[in-house]
Amino acid sequence: MKLWLAAVALTAASSFAHAASTAITVYQDPNCGCCSGWVEHMRESGFDVTAIKTADMASVKEKLGVPSQLSSCHTGVVEATGQIIEGHVPASVVNKLLDDRSVKGVSAPGMPLNAPGMGKLDGNLVTVDFTGRPFSRD
Repeated sequence: MKLWLAAVALTAASSFAHAASTAITVYQDPNCGCCSGWVEHMRESGFDVTAIKTADMASVKEKLGVPSQLSSCHTGVVEATGQIIEGHVPASVVNKLLDDRSVKGVSAPGMPLNAPGMGKLDGNLVTVDFTGRPFSRD
């Protein structure tokens, strides 16, 4: 039992340290309040987030290679890896993304009401990778 508790504590500490050392730049429309909610969620989860407000999100998404069918209201870039976070992806999913460098990006397409910055996670939020395959359910 002690070994199990130690493993859980180590995993939790590792996940927090992983997030705390991760810088993300997020591009968002200057008039979007839900984007600011997502930024706050990420900061509360230990990420170092720089928010850049721009009215030309289409160009940002095109430059970063975000598939149009997976588009959302804001786009984040993990500085250390170049991986892309599209939309209201939970911090736990970003940590999962960081553990698999082969995945270019993940998305919570559209504006799901059960996602950080929009509402509460309910176990039914499906995020997908940039090939459109399910990546996580939270």
